[in-house]
Amino acid sequence: MTVVIDFHIHFTPEELVRPHLKPDGKIDVLIQNGLPAYTYHDTLFLFERHIECMDKAGIDIAVLSSGAGMGGSQDACELINATANRIQKKHPNRFTPLAHIDPASDRWRTELKRCAEEYGFRGVAFPSSFGEYGLDSEILTPVYEALEGAGMFVFVHPALSVPVGISQYYDKYDLYRCVGREHELVLATYRLIAGGVFDKFPELEVVMSHLGGGIGAIISRIRGYQDKAHMGLPPDSPHSITALKSFDHYISENLFFDTGGLFGSIKAIHAAITELPPSRLVFGTDYPQEIRDADTMAKFVKDIQESDLPIDVIKGILGDNGAHLIGH
Repeated sequence: MTVVIDFHIHFTPEELVRPHLKPDGKIDVLIQNGLPAYTYHDTLFLFERHIECMDKAGIDIAVLSSGAGMGGSQDACELINATANRIQKKHPNRFTPLAHIDPASDRWRTELKRCAEEYGFRGVAFPSSFGEYGLDSEILTPVYEALEGAGMFVFVHPALSVPVGISQYYDKYDLYRCVGREHELVLATYRLIAGGVFDKFPELEVVMSHLGGGIGAIISRIRGYQDKAHMGLPPDSPHSITALKSFDHYISENLFFDTGGLFGSIKAIHAAITELPPSRLVFGTDYPQEIRDADTMAKFVKDIQESDLPIDVIKGILGDNGAHLIGH
């Protein structure tokens, strides 16, 4: 029987959530750079609810990440990591936490080593961009080197907000959370490949959330734009920079795409595998942010199990494709 692994379940320590909870218990939303960025509610730290929902949905293992630690301060990251370790120890067969670090801090290396060697974490959670710099930035080169050396994978979640100069394009309608974050994920995927991250670190594995921001729908356009001469670009232009191999090579060898962030849509999975290899898809729910109840989680799992997808594809998405990432 396939072990069901949810690569996209969130939590945030109570210490970071409690100050934002409204007295009447209503949900609060953090605003950053004028944009709705993070939804606060007590479900983020009430792990009894996590387990209840997982049990009803038939989810065996949850890979934990925290929005507050993806782009957060080093102090916040260390609090999140320590809390996640306690959760893991209390429920050793149910939760597999990811490490959170601030690459700009002089303490990230020590914390990453603690997470890998003392806590036994198998991966690290990154935002799609760290403020002003993307995932192809040289500041991340030593981080990627350390991750590849430790055999840890990267889980990429949309950045909670974008810098002020960009945020003006998402001035209303909750545009950034609705569609801007998907654009961020496409950009992050492109930067990882074109920026040569996988050429430098060929053993590095990365899980892009939200099916890569729907990158499957535009991948033919991306392929076409790799012919720089055809597009009239001179060899010395920064826009002529390409990876050493085809875009599809890295999708098949280095990248995975989780099903979270789409409110449990089976149709999104069907759409994705028209272009993305089914063997590169892993399961995710985005509980308890977008999916917040056991019934919706259970329906998503059931929709996949009862879909017309081949049985090996179903088993792969629900657990087999990504089992090695968490050492299962």
